[in-house]
Amino acid sequence: MSEAALLARTDHQPAERRTFAIISHPDAGKTTLTEKLLYSAGAIHEAGEVRARGDRRRARSDWMAIEQQRGISVTSSVMTFEVGNILFNLLDTPGHQDFSEDTYRTLTAVDSAIMVIDAAKGIEAQTRKLFEVCRLRNIPIVTFINKVDREGQSPFNLLDEIAETLQLDVSPRNWPVGMGGLFHGIYDYAENKLLLADKSDGTVPGRVVQMTGMDDPLLDETLPADAVAHLREEGELARAAYPDFDLDAFLNGDLTPVFFGSALREFGVRQLLDGLSTFAPPPGPQPARNGPVAPSEARVSGFIFKVQANMDPNHRDRIAFMRVCSGALKRGMKLTNPRLGKAISIQNPITFFARDRELAELARPGDIVGIPNHGTLRVGDTLSERGDIAFTGLPDFAPEILRRVHLGDPMKSKQMRKGLSDLAEEGVIRIFKPALGSNWIVGVVGALQLDVLSTRMEAEYGLKLGFEPSPWEVARWVSADDDSELKRLLATHRSSMAEDGDGEPVLLMRNEWEMGRFAQDWPSIRFASIRERS
Repeated sequence: MSEAALLARTDHQPAERRTFAIISHPDAGKTTLTEKLLYSAGAIHEAGEVRARGDRRRARSDWMAIEQQRGISVTSSVMTFEVGNILFNLLDTPGHQDFSEDTYRTLTAVDSAIMVIDAAKGIEAQTRKLFEVCRLRNIPIVTFINKVDREGQSPFNLLDEIAETLQLDVSPRNWPVGMGGLFHGIYDYAENKLLLADKSDGTVPGRVVQMTGMDDPLLDETLPADAVAHLREEGELARAAYPDFDLDAFLNGDLTPVFFGSALREFGVRQLLDGLSTFAPPPGPQPARNGPVAPSEARVSGFIFKVQANMDPNHRDRIAFMRVCSGALKRGMKLTNPRLGKAISIQNPITFFARDRELAELARPGDIVGIPNHGTLRVGDTLSERGDIAFTGLPDFAPEILRRVHLGDPMKSKQMRKGLSDLAEEGVIRIFKPALGSNWIVGVVGALQLDVLSTRMEAEYGLKLGFEPSPWEVARWVSADDDSELKRLLATHRSSMAEDGDGEPVLLMRNEWEMGRFAQDWPSIRFASIRERS
């Protein structure tokens, strides 16, 4: 793409941007929906499907080898695409609960989210957990009830479950004409259009029929009599029973517009994209220590919410993902990192389409850019022209599983340290160096992270790692107002102390009961399971 074309594509004003994430429980269809949104927007010409064979199995947004093998998303990827005069930044998040920490950080970088719900299963545990994260950050939610072309729950049951479980008003924007084997299509309330299923093929939508309303006689000519009666009864009842869409309530997080559809068969996907264009907010102020930073602020600022090592295995690269919060970021600018106390030259910022990259000549608030670096930047860093900004809200979570690392070839210990440090900087795993002993400790939130770690270490660093049980189950960051008290703790309990990858002191305990007793014995010490990145 030429420089002129790139500038034309990125020189939208912040109000013309939509930066959003997709959240769901595993297997609800998040990756398929991501593909079909890109396909509907014309950003790709063939949507990859996780159930297809060979190369088609490799969904465009899942680029890591283990993702392609297992058909799941375990890392966040970024895709930028354009529809009309709106520039979309889509952050595809891990669906598996073992990678919820990566998802949480990704949600700090978005202005809205699509919540995907399986029509057969309703709201599941991970969906609820991620929704609560969005609620804490006041992120407006658009709901997509997926797989209505399969047997599922009643649309009314699904809407009522959302309202009761999540304490949200629901406003349906379309309505399924039957479900499962009786599925005939989708009725679009906003435009009074009937999107018909193509019964001869069954994989793509058929024709679109314009109506004047549900009482249009054309409806009787288009659908079987029982389907017409069912649509008129349910569709009109839904309109009367649920509130009309209210933009202020949506932006306040009190209401969610609901779209029924089938991502696999592309039903409701375009309506969902149009709804996101119309309803979702443009970039807003971002929380910082000295007060929120507005996108209208002239000077450039942004924060690092993710670091990905080895996106291109041939170059051993590290990419820091930055959300631009204010100003107009231009290639070649120098931005200050307060943690390092020095300016960094942004020579080759890039935009993403999954693993594909393009140089970003210009980026505005709401955009996600990648900054190639060699370990200088880490999750939680702020970059700005001002130098006195520190964005807040990016947490570290204490691991729930602790394992000793066993290296088959002791001669490669230096490579192992390098690989573990690289992957720890992504913020998904923790590494701890005990004060006594030489074995490194790896901490993870879920067991699947250990599989990913060993797979990536072998594929990217040529190392085979083994994991052994450690004596500890609990890790807590320690701090105190009285430095002498903290030094006394470190001196008297060296066998239980370690340092994390940032050199911060960590206490390792055998179990929660022991941790509780220890905290009682040291009332002046703070033992934290969550630490804010700074």
